[in-house]
Amino acid sequence: MAHEHSVYMMLADSAAQAGDEPGLRKYAPLLEELALRDQHRPYLAVAHRAWGVAHRLAGEHAEAEMRLNKALELFEWLQARWQIGRTLAELAALAQARSDPDRAQAHLTQALSYFEAMGATPDVERIRRALGTVRQPGN
Repeated sequence: MAHEHSVYMMLADSAAQAGDEPGLRKYAPLLEELALRDQHRPYLAVAHRAWGVAHRLAGEHAEAEMRLNKALELFEWLQARWQIGRTLAELAALAQARSDPDRAQAHLTQALSYFEAMGATPDVERIRRALGTVRQPGN
């Protein structure tokens, strides 16, 4: 039987990947509460990233940046390369939402290097496609 932590982590992470703001607002706080209670850094990092996506979707860019940077810091501490790449991709989405294509491109390029080093082919392809769609000012 799956533990609550795992269930909320999967639900929050799935909602983040789907861009499901109501789902994020429902599951991110539940995951964060358990992760804080149990001092579970990996799940806390996922909760921060989920909150970051929720804030980006709501146009709350400062809050999104704060949460995504906290997630990135934790994933770096954990040396969780795939999670670092995913979080950098979310920071790129935030930069795009802020009309900052240079920063978006920088984050995507960093994410690409993590995914390439791991041989994460689907993620490499996804990030390469995203790099091709980074909007430059005036486009």
